[in-house]
Amino acid sequence: MVQYRMDGEREDQRTPLSEDYLREHTVGELRSLSGPICVVDYDPEWPQSFEREAERIRKSLGGRALRLEHVGSTSVPELPAKPIIDIVLVVAESDDEGRYVPALEAAGYCLRVREPDWYGHRLLKGPGNSANLHVFSSGCPEIELMVRFRDWLRTNKDDRERYARTKRALAEREWKYTQNYADAKTAVIAEIMSRALRAATT
Repeated sequence: MVQYRMDGEREDQRTPLSEDYLREHTVGELRSLSGPICVVDYDPEWPQSFEREAERIRKSLGGRALRLEHVGSTSVPELPAKPIIDIVLVVAESDDEGRYVPALEAAGYCLRVREPDWYGHRLLKGPGNSANLHVFSSGCPEIELMVRFRDWLRTNKDDRERYARTKRALAEREWKYTQNYADAKTAVIAEIMSRALRAATT
């Protein structure tokens, strides 16, 4: 469902999301994984894949796409990742799905997650499962946290390697849902994010 959640102030961001929660907020059928996660070495083509998807989104939405950011592990050189491009799309109001979802669906995206109580987050899957498009409203604090986490990993080798080791170890385990794997990374993400935030204030 969600790659990671940065807001450590909320209790539900520090505990795994329940299956009931996943079912309630998934649009359509909740599909189980029931196996390991496919994590591969960094691919230098991933930035170009992001640019292609970003152009598809811009053509679909025009000025309604206020901001697009490549986030997640595919946005960090040298970091292993699931081969799916994570993108943040900022719109004026994510709850107003009629303003952007039909246009994105016409471009091959499919709405899969609706979380009105978590920053109004929506997740759309790209054509052929090529991308995870995370939609937030303008001014949402989660956007800057996701970008800061990305930028920190791009410049901090020790934390990048720490995160890579964690991802590879967790990917080898069996997971019922991909979200369970994402939840298992919460502790190391919080640890790394705390250093990134401290560095920003010094």
